[in-house]
Amino acid sequence: MRTLVEIRLGEWGLGKIAGDVLLIAGELVANAVEATPDREIRVRFAREVSAVLLAVWDSSAKMPVVRPVVEMVLDDVTPDARALDDGYDDGTGGWGLPIVQALASKCGVTETRPGKWIWARVAC
Repeated sequence: MRTLVEIRLGEWGLGKIAGDVLLIAGELVANAVEATPDREIRVRFAREVSAVLLAVWDSSAKMPVVRPVVEMVLDDVTPDARALDDGYDDGTGGWGLPIVQALASKCGVTETRPGKWIWARVAC
């Protein structure tokens, strides 16, 4: 999917926003896969007049929860060897949607019953 998005951005002459769009795509797809393991997801990618729109659908009725952003400094972060163990969750995940919000000019969720589209618009 990343390769297809990158190729299309290049064809549209929008390589300058590829980094942001690819990061958003990765976050939205990862969230959809996590929400509906072993189920179908759908991806839409469209060029608009002054933006690109990326949307990812999954069949889960569960709405995304955005982690509150807290200010941190490097001294707040301490290495934890357990983080390398399979299945270990130290509770530091959940930063995908704040990243999407920071990079997108607009983003949101549209319920579809079943499921939802989570979308992000990036200005170009």
